[in-house]
Amino acid sequence: MTFNDVIGQQEIKARLRQMVRDDRLPHALMFCGPAGCGKLPLALALASWLLCKRQETTDDCCGECNACHMTQRYEHPDMHFTFPTIKAKWMGTDHKPISDDYIKEWHEMLRRDAYVTPEEWLEAMDAVNQQAIITAGEGDELIRKLSLKSSQGGRKVSIIWLPERMHATCANKMLKLIEEPPLQTHFIFVSESPEQVLGTIQSRVQRIDLKQLADSEIEQALVSRRGIDPDLAHRLARSARGNWNRAIAETQAEGENKQFLEQYKQLMRLAFQSKTRELSAWTEEVASWGRERQLRFLRYILRMTRENFAYNFQQPEIVYMTPDEEQFATRFARFVNERNVIGFSQMANNAMRDIGQNANPKIVFFDMALETAVLLKQ
Repeated sequence: MTFNDVIGQQEIKARLRQMVRDDRLPHALMFCGPAGCGKLPLALALASWLLCKRQETTDDCCGECNACHMTQRYEHPDMHFTFPTIKAKWMGTDHKPISDDYIKEWHEMLRRDAYVTPEEWLEAMDAVNQQAIITAGEGDELIRKLSLKSSQGGRKVSIIWLPERMHATCANKMLKLIEEPPLQTHFIFVSESPEQVLGTIQSRVQRIDLKQLADSEIEQALVSRRGIDPDLAHRLARSARGNWNRAIAETQAEGENKQFLEQYKQLMRLAFQSKTRELSAWTEEVASWGRERQLRFLRYILRMTRENFAYNFQQPEIVYMTPDEEQFATRFARFVNERNVIGFSQMANNAMRDIGQNANPKIVFFDMALETAVLLKQ
């Protein structure tokens, strides 16, 4: 991963380069920002540049030295990764999962695309209903790794992805590492929810906030990197609302959002017709999904509530839907109005809360289906 591979974020790239050139790069950074803005790719690009053997004479990875060849595969011995993991069936009862247990899957995922989401990582680990965390054992492993001398005789870089999912014991060990860092060691935290990171860690890192991507940046990247037709790229960029991952999801013919749209359409049609038996069957199907996917679907319902309500105002500049979603909205949007829009939003938020607290999904989704039937009549 190079700086040129990172979409947009030109100001942040220039700032990081200047910090390195002036020898003012903090030993601990935390990249924050909205989903799909490129936090992890930027962290990988910075780490790769710091490890490049020609870093002092270039503004990006040279791509030719031995270090660059290793970082391109994300297998440089001085580039250390920490990320949430789950307890696999093959692990012993006393084994505490660490990142190295899943490092093969991690490398393969990054090589496919560094713009990854927590949901994609859970799927790569084959996690169904488990909550991935950075375990207490990870702290001991990281201390062991960073206490060793640099393999290549230069810097060491530790990338910590999703520190908000860090176990308290691990967070306290990480705090000690940051306070007394090993020689020539850099820590790069990448957080989706920085407010959930331990306060003492937040106070000891320099936070860098990335902005959401501009529509023009996403549009250009879709055309140049994915070969998307310019007109379609323009439409997808607007509906992505600054999120590259969302734009990519919409380009996939079998993307999850397309499946969610079909489930959403089915829910609304059955609820409008008050077909209780069919709604029960719909509930069984959605309840069979994993918890993380159910939460993503509920977030999709919340977004569609907003988009259908906005569609009624006939102002295209405030509507962010895909062509398929808009086609459905032409007939359905009038049923989401000022009399029920708040009710729809509260319904989705309450369901997200209940699923997040491990409530029975069959009860949650069937109750939501019945409430939808009531709201549609308003």
